[in-house]
Amino acid sequence: MALTLTGCTFGTSIDNLLAPPKLSIEQEQIYTALTDAAGESISLKYPKAGKYLSAFIVEDIDGDGGNEAVVFYEKTGLAAPENTLRINILDRGGDGKWQSVYDIPAEGSEIERVMISRLGENNRENLIIGSSLINRSEKTASIYSYSDGVLERTFSESYSFIDVTDLDSDGEKEFLLLKGSTSDSPAAAEAYKLDTNGLYHRYREELSGGFTEFDAVSYGSLESGETALYIDAVSGNGYIQTDIVYMDNKGLQKAFDTAEQSAVTQRPSGCRSFDIDGDSSLEIPVQRVAPGYENAPEGELIWLTDWMSVGKDGGSQLKYNSYYSVGDGYIFLFPAKWHNKVTLKRDAINDEIVICAYENGEIGRELMRIYCAEDAPSREDRMASGYMLLRTKGESAYLAYLPPYDKTDSLSISQSEAAIGFKFN
Repeated sequence: MALTLTGCTFGTSIDNLLAPPKLSIEQEQIYTALTDAAGESISLKYPKAGKYLSAFIVEDIDGDGGNEAVVFYEKTGLAAPENTLRINILDRGGDGKWQSVYDIPAEGSEIERVMISRLGENNRENLIIGSSLINRSEKTASIYSYSDGVLERTFSESYSFIDVTDLDSDGEKEFLLLKGSTSDSPAAAEAYKLDTNGLYHRYREELSGGFTEFDAVSYGSLESGETALYIDAVSGNGYIQTDIVYMDNKGLQKAFDTAEQSAVTQRPSGCRSFDIDGDSSLEIPVQRVAPGYENAPEGELIWLTDWMSVGKDGGSQLKYNSYYSVGDGYIFLFPAKWHNKVTLKRDAINDEIVICAYENGEIGRELMRIYCAEDAPSREDRMASGYMLLRTKGESAYLAYLPPYDKTDSLSISQSEAAIGFKFN
């Protein structure tokens, strides 16, 4: 635990090397029709994230009441410079058999995400594809319209994040897109609505920093009630900071009017905005040095985490104090009576974090110990010594030791208070 107190980085997920799933009977029929049209030298391509994770998507993409099949594949054995990623549209013929009706090259070499949705006030279904180059660093969002047997690309933009949602709560969905900063343009959020004539209307808002990539993007309510996009972006110094974008009848708006307001939220990468109390409003974690460690060497610093709520005017207020153990994946929210009255210390021998009273500039009595047991013997040993079990997650058990509850001690907490304060992120 001592190694994780000064950082704020959860492990990132990696692509697992999995064998392609076994095809269903319908997929086998579609695949046979595809190879009849494209040849046997093909390899199916699977989206990496989102609702659609199959190389075969069977949906009504032209609004005629019948399903079409969208298949992503690449031709094998071609030279590297050739664009091998392709999209094939198949439909059922009069005999009920699948047949290829349209084939088109796709952007990039990997399929990142696929969405099918109406946009704005237009009734057409849109096939939205996020694709990337093989290194996944350059991404392109493409929107296609399928009608009368023809798949037409109607939109193409580079992106870092895409989604479809009703951000302004008007009953119509927008296509959302985030772009990182480049030498030519600043980082920005964009929303697109589609009118009845098939024209895209763009709404754009520049973000509050030179963000080149995004650590996490989440939806939540502002304190004032608007649905907002909380953008945890990577700043130029390797830290992350939060920008908040919402949408009203004038277009996209920022909660933070200035870069300075957003910069106040800077913290180490991995400390993501999070709805810590389940009220649908995300709180932003902001770190500060624990009392008593202000003059400690950098390697010995211990941090507390404050959780801030934000309104659409950018004003913020403190909601909770906590200890945030990113390495062990938990948050302990301090009860209100601990506000500005506690600090932390490490017990490296027992691999525990200790919460202590902090009074008159001194670290005082112990109020609570937290231990993460990674195996059953460690868990049972602690529990035999009077530790309470807070939560389990996988093979790990999170335990706490509390001194006997003392009503005369204003900082003493009960076991129920300890259990309520423990959160997973």
